[in-house]
Amino acid sequence: MSTQKICLIGGSGFIGRHLAARLAGLGHRLTVASRRTDLPGFRVLPSAELVRADIHDPAELARLVAGHDAVISMVGILHGSRAQFEKAHAELPEKIAAACRRQGVRRLLHISALGAAQDAPSDYQQTKALGELAVESSGLDWTILRPSVVFGQDDAFLNMFADLQRLLPVLPLAGAGCRMAPVWVDDVARAACESLARGETVGRKLDLAGPEIYTLAALARLAGRASGHPRPVLGLPDGLAMLQAALMEWLPGPTLMSRDNVRSLRRDNVSDRPFPSELLGFEPAALSALAPDWLAGRDRNDTMSGYRTKAAR
Repeated sequence: MSTQKICLIGGSGFIGRHLAARLAGLGHRLTVASRRTDLPGFRVLPSAELVRADIHDPAELARLVAGHDAVISMVGILHGSRAQFEKAHAELPEKIAAACRRQGVRRLLHISALGAAQDAPSDYQQTKALGELAVESSGLDWTILRPSVVFGQDDAFLNMFADLQRLLPVLPLAGAGCRMAPVWVDDVARAACESLARGETVGRKLDLAGPEIYTLAALARLAGRASGHPRPVLGLPDGLAMLQAALMEWLPGPTLMSRDNVRSLRRDNVSDRPFPSELLGFEPAALSALAPDWLAGRDRNDTMSGYRTKAAR
């Protein structure tokens, strides 16, 4: 893929940071929309420009995407009201598509979520599906990526389980039996780059599921063992899980679990389709080959070097 100018909307989040680093490493020029322009991770990316923008304002959004070769949409929230989910997951992708059409930007890559479906049990999953519909009906050259739960050294998933087991004598867990196919954040970033580079991905929805399937309880136990603080994991029945989540929603600080999260866990987060390796040109890395090293607290540089070796990067 020749050097392009790419706009990332939602690019300051977990996946966005890794994707921006990979795109910059490939020589692309980036515009990253953010509410903040002092994010330290982007200071080392000279080809990335952080722009403060109200991405929900159609006129401002049109100015933001103007002059770009491609736009990547990846805004997502995990907690909120139905109206907040619809604003972020359904209305915004529609506005982004409209801004692209207005400014003549044909290529749109949208990062959604595995499990997005209009008949899904949670507002998160339902509104993600509405966002996919907006992209599919946009008339643009679109690709939709649908990752399962995403893990990485700086994630808020496995690290949360490790931290909780340092603090608690037992880990009560909602959705303990929910099956997931965790996918490495660097593989999601690589899939996005390969999708932009390969014309055959246009008009395709691609499930990004990792090569291993775990229950949520198994992932929690893995995080506890690898971090050196294994604790008993107590699966909660649905009613008690909803009560626990309701209480956690009222606690000060970031919400660790909401009732909508519990509803999401009523449906497995796996795919009946294999990772699109032939289309994207690479195989995904396994969580078991990567996560135990960084959960055990290895030096970051050694860990990242090990990642590249194990993943044949």
